[in-house]
This record gives sequence, C-alpha cells and structure tokens, in this order.
Amino acid sequence: MTEVKIPMICIVGPTASGKTSLSIELAKLFNGEIVSADSMQIYKGMDIATAKPTLAEQAGIPHHLIDFLDIDKSFSVAQYCELAKEIIFDIYSRGKLPILVGGTGLYVDSLINNVSFVDSDGDVELREKLQRKYELYGVEYLLTKLREFDPESAQKLEETRNPKRIIRAIEVFETTGIKMSEHNANSRLLGSPYKVVKIGLTATNRQFLYDRINKRVDIMVESGLVDEAKAFLEVEHSSTSAMAIGHKELIPYFDGDSDLDSCLENLKMQTRRYAKRQLTWFRRDENINWFCIDELSKDDLINNAVELVKKVLFDEK
Repeated sequence: MTEVKIPMICIVGPTASGKTSLSIELAKLFNGEIVSADSMQIYKGMDIATAKPTLAEQAGIPHHLIDFLDIDKSFSVAQYCELAKEIIFDIYSRGKLPILVGGTGLYVDSLINNVSFVDSDGDVELREKLQRKYELYGVEYLLTKLREFDPESAQKLEETRNPKRIIRAIEVFETTGIKMSEHNANSRLLGSPYKVVKIGLTATNRQFLYDRINKRVDIMVESGLVDEAKAFLEVEHSSTSAMAIGHKELIPYFDGDSDLDSCLENLKMQTRRYAKRQLTWFRRDENINWFCIDELSKDDLINNAVELVKKVLFDEK
C-alpha cells in the first residue's frame, strides 16, 4: 500500500525577492496556510529587521512559526522541524494546503528531506573549547576547521555562519567519527512525507535584486529600525537571535564609533551578501522551479505559479 504524501507548496529565494507576496496570493487561491521557514522571524521584537509580515500584509491568512519565541531563547533546526511537521500535518488534516515559505535553506531542506538529527548529548568539554576558539578567532576559524574533514557541511553552513551549528558539526564528527553530511545523507533514505512543488524566486539582473534590498532597508529605517535595534541590544538575547542581520550592524552607531549612514550602508552590503549566499544554497536544488521577478509582471508570476501548482500537486494540465 502506497503511503499518502502530504501535498505542499514551497516558496524559496533570497531576501526581498517577493516570497511573502506570492505566498499570500497562492494561499488565497488554494485555501492554504503559511508555515514560515525563516530562522529569525521566529523571534518576538524583531519585526522590522526580519521583514516579518504585518497583520495587514498577512491578509487574514494564518501564519505559523513566526513571532513566537523570546529573544533570549536559542532555537535549533531540529526543534524547527519537530514543530513544523506537527503544524503541517494539522493544516493538512483540516483540509487546507500547507505553504512553506522562507529563505533559511537549512530549515527547508531538513524539513522536506525528513532529516533525522543526532540525539547524542555530545562532548561538553569539546563544545566549550570550540566556543572559546570562536570568541577568539571568529566564525571563519570554525568553518576552516570543519572544511578539513567535512567540506560539504562547511559549504552549507556558510549560508547562516551560525557558530552554534558549525560547532555542533565539528562535535558530531569528533565524538562519533561520522561527518554531519554523511549523517544527513543517511537520514534522507527515510524518504520525504511530502509531495512538494518548489517555487524559487530570483532575478536575471542581480542589480535588480540588490536595488530591492537597498530600498527595503530604507523602508525599514523609516518604519523604526533604529529604535527596534536599540531596544533589542539593550536586553539579554541568545546567540541565535543575535545572528539576525539588521541589529548588530548598528552597534558602531550606538557606541559612537560610526555615523548612522555608514552603518546603514554596511547593513545593505551585508544583506546583499546574505542574499547571494541564499541563492548559492538554493541553486544546488534541481527540483526548484525558478521564476525571474525582473522578467514577469506580478500577475504573470502568480498565473505561472498557479499553473505549476495545479500540474504538480493536482495533476491538472
């Protein structure tokens, strides 16, 4: 007997590519609910920096896994997958279509590929040693060390440059002798519980995307980004939430070491670099159907996406 897979739309792409807008339109048309795959939109009090959709932008469509975690809490990809699986099943059981939306490639791939996670407690002493190395030499030191025995994992973790995840990958190999990439590959043999149509948003002209990013930052500033960043930096926050682009780039301004314009230019540059890493990640996936936002009108983009969803998920010609 063939196991029934849960149908799901997945929309990915770099920041500022229009994922939220498209997901809302598809949710309206296919009776869907949206599940975020953004590692920073999970946090409360980071609305502007993470471009969290406002209630008005959500247009009455239920959104899951955004704005639910205090900023002093850490959060892992394993925790994300556990919650997302429950939510997706609940959406499906109510006769609605799950729509996975986000730019955190590790979340998307781990969830869809049904990756199982190493449940070993690991080596606390080794973890603390690596943490001290990170504090002394930075994230590039950790990535260089990881590349020595697991270049595949190192390449993937370059997207977020999250020291906690890099340390975990090193720790898994040092304690088990198994590379994290091998473990992930083996766990994929379990098969995905989802029938997914993947939609990717990109731009033929990279400058078109960069201009959208720059404009988004300007809008964030007008919406109160500086005040939000100040409030965030004044309270205790986790190492995970501190990775968000949008707050830490303003520290030199608050410390009096730089003017605001210079910090904002750096923020735009860091966001553009992040978008480039996102594209590098997603382009490895041959199952993504790419749409160019600089070549399609909004209506054409929606119509093309609708046709693809009908064909893949509902076998309509």
